[in-house]
Amino acid sequence: MNMKKVIVSRLLFVLAISLTLVGCKRSGSGSNTSRATGWQINSKDGGFQYNTKFKEQETAPGLVFVEGGTFTMGRVQDDVMHDWNNTPNQQHVQSFYMDETEVTNKMYLEYLDWIKRTYPPEEENFRAIYNGVLPDTLVWRNRLGYNEVMTENYLRHPGYGEYPVVGVSWIQAVEFANWRTDRVNELYLQKDGYLKQGSQLEATADANFNTDTYINAPTQTFGGNTDILEGGKLRPQTNAAGDPVGIYASRETGIISPKYRLPTETEWEYAALGLSEIRSYNVYRGRKKYPWDGQYTRSGSRKIKGDQLANFKQGKGDYGGIAGWSDDGADITAQVKSYAPNDYGLYDMAGNVAEWVADVYRPIVDDEFNDFNYYRGNVYTKNAINDDGTVKIVTTDEIVFDTLPNGKVVPRDLPGEIATQPIDEEETYLRTNFDRSDNRNFRDGDTQSSRYYADRFGDDEGETDEDASTRKMYNAPKHNIEMDSSGNMIREYDKSNKRTSLINDEVRVYKGGSWKDREYWLDPAQRRYYPQNMATDYIGFRCAMSRVGSKSKGTRKTKN
Repeated sequence: MNMKKVIVSRLLFVLAISLTLVGCKRSGSGSNTSRATGWQINSKDGGFQYNTKFKEQETAPGLVFVEGGTFTMGRVQDDVMHDWNNTPNQQHVQSFYMDETEVTNKMYLEYLDWIKRTYPPEEENFRAIYNGVLPDTLVWRNRLGYNEVMTENYLRHPGYGEYPVVGVSWIQAVEFANWRTDRVNELYLQKDGYLKQGSQLEATADANFNTDTYINAPTQTFGGNTDILEGGKLRPQTNAAGDPVGIYASRETGIISPKYRLPTETEWEYAALGLSEIRSYNVYRGRKKYPWDGQYTRSGSRKIKGDQLANFKQGKGDYGGIAGWSDDGADITAQVKSYAPNDYGLYDMAGNVAEWVADVYRPIVDDEFNDFNYYRGNVYTKNAINDDGTVKIVTTDEIVFDTLPNGKVVPRDLPGEIATQPIDEEETYLRTNFDRSDNRNFRDGDTQSSRYYADRFGDDEGETDEDASTRKMYNAPKHNIEMDSSGNMIREYDKSNKRTSLINDEVRVYKGGSWKDREYWLDPAQRRYYPQNMATDYIGFRCAMSRVGSKSKGTRKTKN
């Protein structure tokens, strides 16, 4: 009798669990029945296909999660420079991901290797592509210093493999992030069976993988090579008519990752502060001067008491301390992860190398106009379209090269990528949120904001409307490069004595102190700028990625 009761109880329990699961499947986000029409989603007969089992964005290689929130951006401690370029303002940042460490020499060498294999520099048509991504190793030279060992070895020698890459301009950092996006998405598509395993080893200048091309024109990826595009382990379904369904992954599959990119200044500063360390319920306890808690650069921990918490210049002629009893263990840069991370798990957010961020520099942050995901630098573009309505893919015969003000030659788009062009009235007509392609000088340097200042300077000839508007307030020198009939480069320096500023639309913010900086610059609120086409021996970078979906990861803890 007892045995029967046990069996009946177990049967009832299993039935209850089954009904619960069925109920959840019918009502939850994983349901395959449309709540709009009642039709079946992901039917084998065809129709609407969608990833109804998607749970959460996968953390891409090298990144850590940073949950967004509200914080005070700008000066919160010292301002010995009195330059009013980081006044406090309240901002809100969406959740995002950021590189655990700065991009290292080894990571960048992998990029150089792929470029060299795909666009062989021995071919004249591709030589400028490889040269355009090479870091400038001559940044280590000093007129009165012997640094040739770094000039010759720092980038490539294994002894510096896990050290942050330097000599990289802002433009080069952006191109690295774009390349990294493509390689990671290529890996994801291989893992999920859409692409042939090892497809990255078959890439050529005429046939390679680009994320945007795959999304917009998948049949033109890898030059249309079906052996690669349909050579994965995935066997697509067929619909009622016998046609294959789901050959290519789309955004709806959830497989394709958002892009790697440079972090915005707001994201970088928020991540560097690691404010959760001084959080008490729903308020922050006091202010932070460094990525770690406390007002000093030395550790108060019993085991390592007195040790420096970052790699920076201690004083005049002191880059690391006394031999055998070093203050920070490094005279130039240090190997990544040499110091403890902040509360977000991010290493070297103070010291080692300063880091490029995405923003165009302006002395103030216009929080009166926007206080959500603040970023100055938007230049909106759209895909170029052929006469037949298809997207225009750049070929090896159509590479357009730009000559930068410093004489460097870089490709505008690489073969295999979609050609882009500025947006026009088709996108801006009767919109209220944007009305132009280039928004770098919006509300700061344009005609409206320089009403009384404009008369002091005349517009230079040959400038675009955007350049002229910016230069009414930020009258930076404008150097020029031209080619003569023989292909020789003619450098024309701006020798005007009327220039009042070094600021223009091509200078970018960099954050954080470096091995070459004094303690003052370790404060995450400090901000400086540098031309986007130039490089130094103390500026590196790390990548970020936007978070899609929920603000937090996993289950949120119960609030008190």
